[in-house]
Amino acid sequence: MPEQNHAPSGIDTTQMSHARAYDYVLGGKDNFAVDREAARQVIALAPDLPALGKAQRRFLLRATQMCANAGIAQFLDVGAGIPTSPNVHETARAINSDARVVYVDSDPIVFVHNRALLATDDKMASIQADVRRPEQLFDDPQVQRLINFDEPMLLLFIGLFHLVTDQEDPAALIARFRDRMAPGSHICISQFCVDGSDPAAKAKLEEISVNSPAPMTFRPRAEIESFFDGFELLPPGVVDVQQWWPDETAAPTMLKVAAGIGRKR
Repeated sequence: MPEQNHAPSGIDTTQMSHARAYDYVLGGKDNFAVDREAARQVIALAPDLPALGKAQRRFLLRATQMCANAGIAQFLDVGAGIPTSPNVHETARAINSDARVVYVDSDPIVFVHNRALLATDDKMASIQADVRRPEQLFDDPQVQRLINFDEPMLLLFIGLFHLVTDQEDPAALIARFRDRMAPGSHICISQFCVDGSDPAAKAKLEEISVNSPAPMTFRPRAEIESFFDGFELLPPGVVDVQQWWPDETAAPTMLKVAAGIGRKR
């Protein structure tokens, strides 16, 4: 049976999806042949890509745990991707059973999966929205119901801004979110970094994303640090994602993801 017959209505299985390719890299099954082929091309040049993806997931969970332990009870995960367990709500609720979580993604298949997962929980929601249009995201009824921007929150941008072009001005987009956030809120950012990345693997990742809905943009570490303007950057700063509170020493990877957490003053 053709693979597209298994896809939800309206899902184009002939065009690579970053969310589905990332799901494959993490060992998931919610992906199609086009996603697997794209991921395999990069893995052929950077065999440790799955290790890098898993390190990024660990960073997400550590950030969530840190903020939940600090008393933060609301979490906005923008660019959430296809659900992978444990996820933000599981991690936060292990500490605070009343934690509220909104998952946001522009990919329709992500929205479908998250909506099905969260259908019976009134303290969580999944919405289909785009980081490039912050006001529409802020005005979404589910966001307004669950997120109080007058109280501290954790805003997660994991593996998202390398899918936002320079012309779309990620720093300005982040500033619009920052201006809505209460003091004591935290922001968590990770994105592919040009510093130290293997040139051939970087070029392949950029090449396969050219015809996707969101071409890949690697950025220098210094530029990623500038995304935290208006926030106090927490130690150890913007570093390779494996170096953010590692459980043990991790081997360097051929591609680099820079990651950091900031607290709004």
